Amino acid sequence: MKSIEISTASKPLSEYVDELGDEVLVLTSHQQPIAAIVSLKNVDKESLSLSTNAEFMAIIEKARDELKSGRKISFEDMRKEVLQ
Repeated sequence: MKSIEISTASKPLSEYVDELGDEVLVLTSHQQPIAAIVSLKNVDKESLSLSTNAEFMAIIEKARDELKSGRKISFEDMRKEVLQ
């Protein structure tokens, strides 16, 4: 992961993107991260959209917590529930 202080960036962002490869470029302001430039070459739009959706991520986190605590149902029970 590379970082660059936005106030000292000497090239247009497009040049940094061209050099990116598979790395993440973190833009900082006063040494605090403010943004990131990430390659999306192998990412579909739906995955990107869902991963940045707070409501969807809350659903995923709740499901993970339920699984960790042992609250789960079998595939067959889930199927019965959905098909009713």
